[in-house]
Amino acid sequence: MVNFFIFKNLDRASGCRHAVTMKALGESYDFSMALHTGEDVEKIVENRKKLASLLHWDEKLYFAIANQTHSNHIEVITQHTNRGWETLHSAIENCDAMISNQKNIVLSMLTADCVPILLFDTKQQVIAAVHAGWKGTKGKIVLKTVEKMIQDFHSEPKDILAGIGPAIGRCCYEVGEDVAKHFFEYPQAYDKIADKYMLDLPLINQEQLLSVGLDIHNIEMSDICTSCHVEKFFSYRKEEGCSGRFMSMIGLI
Repeated sequence: MVNFFIFKNLDRASGCRHAVTMKALGESYDFSMALHTGEDVEKIVENRKKLASLLHWDEKLYFAIANQTHSNHIEVITQHTNRGWETLHSAIENCDAMISNQKNIVLSMLTADCVPILLFDTKQQVIAAVHAGWKGTKGKIVLKTVEKMIQDFHSEPKDILAGIGPAIGRCCYEVGEDVAKHFFEYPQAYDKIADKYMLDLPLINQEQLLSVGLDIHNIEMSDICTSCHVEKFFSYRKEEGCSGRFMSMIGLI
């Protein structure tokens, strides 16, 4: 059976639709959405088409998917055409955040431990989807995405809703000082154990959203660790290099 994770704040908002896929035993590759990890492309495309039909979003939809590179590069999506939906070569190159104010475009990010973040400006009707691994978080990609929404679409941070999706939590995300040192400005977001650090990437991204002006009450944390809940979400670490990815997507009605 196919199920979705839904953010309460985005679900209540007028003008926005979203969904986060989950594993589905019995579906091809447990309902993975990834074209880039070596599985049979036709079966992954079938999964994606089934996903689109299960969403019951009746209009003609155009899915924008990026070639994610752990960067802080942001693209504004305006074209009503599928990008990276059925083929890898049509994906948006070298991009880890997308913004749009166009209806019927669904911004989509693929993750399996990294932090997926969905944003919706309720006043200007602007959406964004962000992929924040530790490198993207180091580069403050979610903060820069909000800044671009402000610059290009006159967004006010107080009007933006955010959903920080399932990702590996500080309970499971052990890193060395080579990674942790980039986040020492967030002492509340890590625990030091001997020479290792347990890092909280979702919390750091929340802190970055707060620093750019979002209201704490408008930020919803999933509080789901992908490693702890590997039966529901793909986890690259827990599954020792799994090839599956789940998809976080957002669109305008």
